[in-house]
Amino acid sequence: MPAARSSRTSRGPLSYRPEPGSIPTQPGVYRFRDSRDRVIYVGKAKNLRARLSSYFQDVANLHQRTATMVTTAARVEWTVVNTEVEALQLEYSWIKEFDPRFNVKYRDDKSYPWLAVTVGEEFPRVMVGRGAKRKGTRYFGPYSHAWAIRETVDILLRVFPMRSCSNGVFKRSQQIGRACLLGYIGKCAAPCVGNVSAEEHREIVDDFCDFMAGQTRPFIKRIEREMYAASDAMEFERAARLRDDLGAMQRALEKQAVVLGDGADADVIALAEDPLEVAVQIFYVRGGRIRGQRGWVADRVTDGTTADLVEDFLLQLYAGDGDAVPREILVPELPPDVATFEALLGDLKGAKVQIRVPQRGDKKTLQETVATNAKQALVLHKTKRASDLTTRNRALEEIREALDLDEAPLRIECYDVAHLQGTEVVASMVVFEDGLARKGEYRRFVIKGPDRQNDVASMHEVITRRFRRLLDEQARSETRETDTGPMLVDPETGRPRKFAYAPGLVVVDGGQPQVAAAQRALDELGIDDVPVCGLAKRLEEVWVPGEEDPVILARSSESLYLLQRIRDEAHRFANTHHAGRRSKTMVDSLLDDVPGLGEVRRKTLLKHFGSLKKLREADVDDIAQVPGIGPRTAEAIKAAVEQAAASRKTVSVNTATGEVEES
Repeated sequence: MPAARSSRTSRGPLSYRPEPGSIPTQPGVYRFRDSRDRVIYVGKAKNLRARLSSYFQDVANLHQRTATMVTTAARVEWTVVNTEVEALQLEYSWIKEFDPRFNVKYRDDKSYPWLAVTVGEEFPRVMVGRGAKRKGTRYFGPYSHAWAIRETVDILLRVFPMRSCSNGVFKRSQQIGRACLLGYIGKCAAPCVGNVSAEEHREIVDDFCDFMAGQTRPFIKRIEREMYAASDAMEFERAARLRDDLGAMQRALEKQAVVLGDGADADVIALAEDPLEVAVQIFYVRGGRIRGQRGWVADRVTDGTTADLVEDFLLQLYAGDGDAVPREILVPELPPDVATFEALLGDLKGAKVQIRVPQRGDKKTLQETVATNAKQALVLHKTKRASDLTTRNRALEEIREALDLDEAPLRIECYDVAHLQGTEVVASMVVFEDGLARKGEYRRFVIKGPDRQNDVASMHEVITRRFRRLLDEQARSETRETDTGPMLVDPETGRPRKFAYAPGLVVVDGGQPQVAAAQRALDELGIDDVPVCGLAKRLEEVWVPGEEDPVILARSSESLYLLQRIRDEAHRFANTHHAGRRSKTMVDSLLDDVPGLGEVRRKTLLKHFGSLKKLREADVDDIAQVPGIGPRTAEAIKAAVEQAAASRKTVSVNTATGEVEES
């Protein structure tokens, strides 16, 4: 299909939007290119017209990362295919070919070892290695630790004495006609000196591979039969050797606990997400036993759902390697078109593949374990990135250079305003020092001004209040020498004045208007040594006072990552404060007319149920279980809730999550 093109210099998505009706409605794959003709995003669609039309709307309505992509692009092109399976295959091929910057890229969180058997050689070798797979080699794993699999191989070489030496050692033994140490101690059949033929050595290799693939029971039964037969024949030395072989296999199996009683072959996948990144963990289960574990971390570059992330991950994991596809794949959510995906993987494997979400039993329990590992991996990744001193210093130095500051901002304060349709307007202040959160110095504000429905006016008020407090505390403090250096303290109590220290940088959640309001507030107070900037969610642009154009930080830079973390923390802190006040206000207004229900009982009621939605769903008996609420009061509460629900749509805020709930 010919590509739909536009001007090479993009002025926004509308500047290169294809003509109405020119986009086909068939399945296909599309590519966005930038002004230098580089592919920056690849996607697929059942209906190209419907999918592409969603990009060409008001940028303010798009997710911030999608908005960044469409404004970076200069044109879009597409290719029509016959089936959705072909679309998946072409999408994978293009992602591999072009490596688009806005597609999710799962970065392996470490280099995992594989157990490899070079079945393509005349005398196959078993070894432990890392990196990309090679043709003519059969792989098992990956495993979490190289030492663990080496220990297992060392045990199994007693039972399956196949070659494990390097090519150099093997050729040297052939030349001198003498086996290496492993040949003398019985951990190699020594094909290098002709102790076994190539065919006999191949049989040993096949048995080893079958055992590692999970077909363990036949070998154990066979060794047991041979052991008892040798004992009955009074061949006690052979029986003892077989007994030791049996013990070696049992020890190897103990390292791989049974997790699925049905002996299934499955890959169990779980995700842990936040607005910026996603961590994926996978357990490889073969023959009911966990054979390996692997993890990835990726930046979230689009507004995709969990199902979309699952699809992206499965495509990257399996599309290039049909041998790695198991018969069953357990996922947290099904990809948008699971039937198409199962067909693609089935074609690659040459057998039926099932993708499903486990609902109960061992598989559900195992996926919960994998999910726990994914959450821990994401926390560990963020902790390492945030706690690394070199990384934090680089982020602060990058901010200094980008904003042209005199010195790196060791103390950064960030402000955000939260409200719901202009009601219960609150603001938050979070503090980061040396790139780390100082939660003990966070502050909350209730906006009181007459124009509090205006975000810009609210930002002006909160900055004014915070820095007026700064001036007041500095005026009422004295400097004393401490073990850690000079400190501003209260002259009466000797306690440190936390608000008496000016930040090295003020960050506001918003664009030009919010930045201008914050700067105006500082100017009115006569403060001219505190720099201000704003981080706009829409395109992650950094705005500074008096500048018409924003400062653009590299997407992968540590400076942008730090500013995003600070902004997101301020947003979370403000929403939590707002949720609590909103719930309290709605409870008060809803239950004003209930006799005998004072403020204390209202708080107890809200704490017990968590949200008004759950209170509406509760019956009279449930309400009566709340301490201090009797049957008669419970009936009055239920009547008031039902009357409010019948008269108008009600809105509640879940105090646990901060989410708005409507009914």
